[in-house]
Amino acid sequence: MLSLPGWRQRAATYLPDIPHTRPREWLRASCGASLGFLLIAVTCGVLFGSSVALHFAGPWAASAILLFAVSSGALAQPWSVIGSYLCASLVALLIGLWLPVGMPSAALALGLSLVLMYPLRCLHPPGGAVAFCMVFAAPLPGEPAWMAPLPAISGGLGLVLLAVIFNNLTRMPYPRRRTVIKDDHQTQDPTPGERVGIQAADLDLALDELGAFVDITRDDLELIVRSTERHALRRSMGDTRAHQIMSRDLVCAAPDTPISHALRLLVKHHLKALPILDEERRLVGIVSLIDLLAPKRKGGWLKGLLGSVGLRRDRVLGEVMSRPVLHVDADAHAVELIPLLSDRGLHCLPVLERGELVGVITQTDLIAALQRDLLSHLG
Repeated sequence: MLSLPGWRQRAATYLPDIPHTRPREWLRASCGASLGFLLIAVTCGVLFGSSVALHFAGPWAASAILLFAVSSGALAQPWSVIGSYLCASLVALLIGLWLPVGMPSAALALGLSLVLMYPLRCLHPPGGAVAFCMVFAAPLPGEPAWMAPLPAISGGLGLVLLAVIFNNLTRMPYPRRRTVIKDDHQTQDPTPGERVGIQAADLDLALDELGAFVDITRDDLELIVRSTERHALRRSMGDTRAHQIMSRDLVCAAPDTPISHALRLLVKHHLKALPILDEERRLVGIVSLIDLLAPKRKGGWLKGLLGSVGLRRDRVLGEVMSRPVLHVDADAHAVELIPLLSDRGLHCLPVLERGELVGVITQTDLIAALQRDLLSHLG
């Protein structure tokens, strides 16, 4: 027999986790779900009749909660909603042709719909409710069978459209887009950040070992893991900021600086990039050695390098500089600089303070800071 403290400990394991959302998000989702469901129910009631809208109101209400409250989940993506509604409608129509209306038919429709949703990657719980409702949806006299699922599918499409509009207007990106990492080098190698630590293949293996469906997209799972690693690294690195490791004695140029002069500056100071400042000392662009020697043009980098080096040396930097410039704040933590100077392949990062250029951080500066942090831990 469990003691009272032991009973409490056992009971605590069945309690749900504390939600990591704020009351403001609760209000946003509640308003979106209520308005979305109301608009769809009223619209479908006008188009198909109030009794038909009431018949499918259950699945729509359940879909509304997923689309507005957990819009980042895999179950709430547009294809999950539309695909599940289509699967459920098709299965229910076929079962209605061969079996009498009843609970056994509804249960069979639910199970077969679920079997289809898995391989089609459109798992969406309200789709099961659609299958149930479709079995008991009696078509009107003289109405073709394929007209029966039209109200349910129309309601699902309408909810997806309203979720896209409302979620994005309230700064909740929807639908979730797959992350595509830009490969600047056009090679088969993974990015520097993926060559060590957790890799994409590790996440796939972990999901395979779990064996159950997880209501989170693979990209979101990777984002959570990477963010966790970043926070742990930030904690271990202490309070190293950009202004502590940046170079302050800067070599800059102006938009009207000739390319030939810029090349001499880069060679003299052993630099790979030059910040470009206007007359008011505001950062307006940046040029690298590649920008000066091989500007992007039709025919590729090599053709630009072979055919235009001599012709472009008398032109000015304003014609070839890159803008807008990716920069960091002077108070940015060193951990924030790592993906920019490694995965993004940048050779230097301008540092701004109240909009004014105060320094530049290079890959060498960051490596030196990481070395100091490593030595401090070893000591």
